[in-house]
Amino acid sequence: MNLALIAITSDGIKVAERISEKLNGEVTVFLLQKLKQSKLTATYFSKKLVDHVGEIFSVYDGLIFIMASGIVVRVIAPYIENKHTDPAVVVVDDVGRFVVSLLSGHEGGANKLAQKVANILKTEAVITTGTEAKKDIIIGIGCKRGIGSAEVKEAIHNVLADAGLSIDRVRLAGTVDLKADEAGLLSALDELAIPLRVVSRAEIETCAKNYSKSDFVIEKIGVGGVCEPAALLSGRKTKLILKKRKYPGITIAIAQENFMW
Repeated sequence: MNLALIAITSDGIKVAERISEKLNGEVTVFLLQKLKQSKLTATYFSKKLVDHVGEIFSVYDGLIFIMASGIVVRVIAPYIENKHTDPAVVVVDDVGRFVVSLLSGHEGGANKLAQKVANILKTEAVITTGTEAKKDIIIGIGCKRGIGSAEVKEAIHNVLADAGLSIDRVRLAGTVDLKADEAGLLSALDELAIPLRVVSRAEIETCAKNYSKSDFVIEKIGVGGVCEPAALLSGRKTKLILKKRKYPGITIAIAQENFMW
């Protein structure tokens, strides 16, 4: 996606730095002229925010605003046309606690973009579209280095079939931070339109929920497991409904959100 990132406060710049560093060449940063002391490579604007947004609204595939959502609603309102043509709009608060998919969530890719930004900031994406709200399945994935996308897709289809679940119920996949840039995994999930949540090893290490632990995995990456804790930690009120299954080069577990105990 061709992305624009807009910040209007000093605190917002700190969050912008974290996001732009990870997105690298994918994003153009826009900052208020009064913030020009920032070390960020950016384009500075002095006109009203609503006017600046009007100039870039149809230029970019996605807009990431680091500011209050109320401000964003007001400045994008004059330019909204329809969900098939409007850019993805994501809002992040000034300290990076919340990442909200605000506009064009499904069709425009804001849901996926919000999850990507949330992974960077190590926080939770807020997705409110109706189609996503009905999804309650999280798949946790561990894989070998250099895994192919075809292998990942086959394993996902197999494990869902084994569990009697439709892929349409899968809200997202979770994996450990070491696999955040695994090309085959990312490609497979992109093709299946499944967002990825990255879980840190520190989160897994402090996970209070029960999961299968392996001495081999501890030796390799320092924590007891990947697929089961990743599935549990990537959602809310989760419970494992299918423990670790092994496929060639990959392990997968399934958790259900909002599980009725």
